[in-house]
Amino acid sequence: MATETVEQQIRFEPDEACPPIVALVVGLQGAALMLAPTVLIIALSIGASGLDESYLTWGVFAGLLINAALTALQAARIWRIGSGHIGITGPTAQFIGITVVAVSEAGPHTLASLLVVCCLIQVAMAWWLPTLRRVVTPVVSGTVMILIAVTVLPFAFDSVQDLPDGSSPGAGPAIAGLTLFASVLTTLGARGRWRVIAPFISIAAGCALAAVLGVIDGQRIANADWFGIPDVPPLGVDLTPGKEFWALLPTFVILTLVLGIKTITDGVVVQQASWRRPRATDFRQVQGMISVNGIGMLLAGIAGTPPAQVYSAFAASLINLTGVAARRVAIGAALAFVVLAFFSKFTAVLLSIPGPVMAAYLMLIFGLFFVGGVQAIMRDGLDQKRTLTVAVALTLGLGLHGHPIMQEVLGDELGTLLSNGVMIGAVAAVIMTLSIEAFGARRSQLEVTLEMDSLPAIDDFLIQLAEKLGWNEASATRLRSAGEETLASLLPTEEDGGQEIPRLIVVARPARTMVELEFFATARADNLEDQLAYLSDESSLPDADDLSLRLLRFRAAGVRHQKFQGVDIVTVRVEGSS
Repeated sequence: MATETVEQQIRFEPDEACPPIVALVVGLQGAALMLAPTVLIIALSIGASGLDESYLTWGVFAGLLINAALTALQAARIWRIGSGHIGITGPTAQFIGITVVAVSEAGPHTLASLLVVCCLIQVAMAWWLPTLRRVVTPVVSGTVMILIAVTVLPFAFDSVQDLPDGSSPGAGPAIAGLTLFASVLTTLGARGRWRVIAPFISIAAGCALAAVLGVIDGQRIANADWFGIPDVPPLGVDLTPGKEFWALLPTFVILTLVLGIKTITDGVVVQQASWRRPRATDFRQVQGMISVNGIGMLLAGIAGTPPAQVYSAFAASLINLTGVAARRVAIGAALAFVVLAFFSKFTAVLLSIPGPVMAAYLMLIFGLFFVGGVQAIMRDGLDQKRTLTVAVALTLGLGLHGHPIMQEVLGDELGTLLSNGVMIGAVAAVIMTLSIEAFGARRSQLEVTLEMDSLPAIDDFLIQLAEKLGWNEASATRLRSAGEETLASLLPTEEDGGQEIPRLIVVARPARTMVELEFFATARADNLEDQLAYLSDESSLPDADDLSLRLLRFRAAGVRHQKFQGVDIVTVRVEGSS
């Protein structure tokens, strides 16, 4: 029944052509969803950095154009760039804190240099994602998300009193309180299409109270032209980076890696929402999504705006509400972003949103960000080792964030730059993860060619593994059978083509009563998870192509197939006993 419901909801899948008017209307809705986060994040980043009004007006203009470029690229699938799905893109909140530090301590040119380096890191991550997936794990990314939320929330609370001179002391808390209350009320009570506009309702409520209290800057709106291009502030890249650059670089690198890992989740969410029938995640498209993030960091560095990311929740909500997942929608959203960027009067309206309203909106955003970090940590289970990793990282990150001991040890200038809790906690989490990997159960590895002639070598490898674990004959047989059927399922078909015999690397990670086998092979066209899901138990006589998959499903406790550019990784869990 669930499958039938999904089939009825999706009117146009990503590769299907929908009418241009439908793409334009749905795209306009997607762009509207992104307006509030774009303006609020850019305004908070630039305002807290102490930059003048010219940077703020330019930042929103450039940010909307970057949204347009990246949203269109996400849908394009040019070589290894783009996901081929609707990827509504906007500025990311997780860089707010470190962006403020970078601009305040070193200036916008150093920030631009850091983002250019981050661009290279993001693109490299897209290529090396199969390797990095065991270093920047959900535990690491979840811990960093928690630290980001905790360390950035003070900036949001500081904005509560960001009001014109002479305003009542209670005006800020009253406006922020009403906005937050309206946000919670509309989020909990709204249904269907009303959920999409819930953020706008809360912002409108806060602005209405601000107007009553006389704290809205109407002069900005009156002075703004209807259409035009704002003055460009002094921009550029520092080609001779100083010690501030090198001190801030580790934090930017770690946040870039975490952004890449979060993009994996975003890619999964968007893919799951885009098809009539559920299918396994194609990580090649996720890699394309990460590559576009890298391009976005380059554009952000050049334009002096915060880096951008895909907002999967917005994209999924848009698809669920409209039933349109066609890539053409992204082109419609990009056109809407471009038009709004040159609509100066509208930009002035957005920039006139009072500080307390922005503060309340961001409080909720970072609260959800905190919860998202907790969910990421819990996704793979929280055993003793992962618990210790989270505990150490949070303790050091929160305890040393801005602590005087950093200045005492490293000096005032360098200590201030390196006392960022996000960087400290992230480094601790990565070191803990690498340590657990190094001191865990010793892994075994075998490298062969991907052909049936390699079966004896794989069989001997698994027999020795079962003997080391002391498994009984039934468990050893189950392990060997799982290895054989995985090999048979990965064998290239005539459709795959190619003359050179691909390589196959088998990595075994043993535990007490379970072995995790990872098969690294040259990519094949089909996904084993999809094939396993669609196998029918009622089929009386399975053909040769299905037989290995049926046996693998029977022998293994779990099978996961991740398709990356140029390589397939099949993870098979086999349970046993002595």
